[in-house]
Amino acid sequence: MLDIAFIREHADVVKEGMKNKGEEAVEVVDELLEADKNWRSLVKSVDDLRNESNTKAKEIGQLMGSGRKEEAREIIEYTSKLKEKIKRKEEDLNRLRDKCDELLLQIPNVPHKSVPVGATEEDNEIYKTWGDPAEEAWRSPHWELAEDSGWVDFERGAKVTGAGFPFYIGPIARLQRALINYFLDKAAEQGFIEIQPPFFVNEDSARGTGQIPDKEDMMYEIPRDEFFLIPTAEVPVTNFHRDEIIPKDKLPIYYVAYTPCWRREAGSYGKDVRGLNRLHQFDKVELVKIVQPENSYDELETLREYAESLLEELGLPYRTLLMCTGDMGFTQSKKYDLEVWSPGQQRWLEVSSCSNFVDYQARRMQLRFRNEQGNTQILHTLNGSGLALPRVVSAILETYQDQDGNIRVPEVLQPHMGAKMI
Repeated sequence: MLDIAFIREHADVVKEGMKNKGEEAVEVVDELLEADKNWRSLVKSVDDLRNESNTKAKEIGQLMGSGRKEEAREIIEYTSKLKEKIKRKEEDLNRLRDKCDELLLQIPNVPHKSVPVGATEEDNEIYKTWGDPAEEAWRSPHWELAEDSGWVDFERGAKVTGAGFPFYIGPIARLQRALINYFLDKAAEQGFIEIQPPFFVNEDSARGTGQIPDKEDMMYEIPRDEFFLIPTAEVPVTNFHRDEIIPKDKLPIYYVAYTPCWRREAGSYGKDVRGLNRLHQFDKVELVKIVQPENSYDELETLREYAESLLEELGLPYRTLLMCTGDMGFTQSKKYDLEVWSPGQQRWLEVSSCSNFVDYQARRMQLRFRNEQGNTQILHTLNGSGLALPRVVSAILETYQDQDGNIRVPEVLQPHMGAKMI
């Protein structure tokens, strides 16, 4: 969430940011400021009453000590009523505080000044391109290659679970495992600490990273136990240090995690949902950074460059998009998407998002450090896919196929696969 002090001072900036993100209900900012004003006024009133109560308590002690018990009883009766008044006002104070917190959750992060203003994906800017996209007409889409070879079974997946839950078999199962190991090993070389998180999270964790109240419909829920299946490892990993003060000498913190991910909405829309393009369950290696505020935008660029380097080592042509305000998301201040070229489909497919949330997530989680002056300060959080597997798998199948139906294994994966061909 945003800092209420920032909203007080820059309400117009917050409203403009909301509009640029496609959030029309900017009146929530005025509603918040009114509730905050009333809360601060009530805080002063309660403080004044508490001070009066403390003063009267001392007066009672003095009167009782000097034997003036009748006068003391009158003040005791008055202070009893005063305490009841304070109690009622404290209840009002708590209600106002809860209302402010609820309204704060409805206000998105403010886009960074470098983010292009736009409403749809057409307004995203191409930041970088790499490689030569293959355009040969003979290239088959990955679902034909995988299904014809018996490597991916969508029908049995639908039978056992439902649409969007495929079985991976033989070489493709090994390719997935090779990619996971490759991504984890490369991240370790870059100083990321591997972490194996839970695959379920509670409501506080989902709220901390911004899935609630923005993406509830996207997550699978287990009502009986009040858990959510994770849509990404970002959720448990970023919450790992929730409600903690991290020593400054431990910063920055870099984590990498492999997890399966679950998303309810994943198969419900899109230009093309065939094959591995959009699944309800998929595997992903996620990168999380926890850094000091002054470094977060530099950290975003190094995160983007690292994700790009993985695609380059795999020999997969890609492009990097700087996302516009309307296509960026509720919680991000700046975001890059990396899209790999799918030669069998002749289209770009997203395989990574690298985002800076500045203090938005960390403020919800009360994730802090102690600065040079000894004061606690909110940290900044970032994350990026490094990388999401299904579309990387499909891009490898389509990019490395030959006209005889053979598929070469990218050189960097051969040690993990133990083979040069699939």
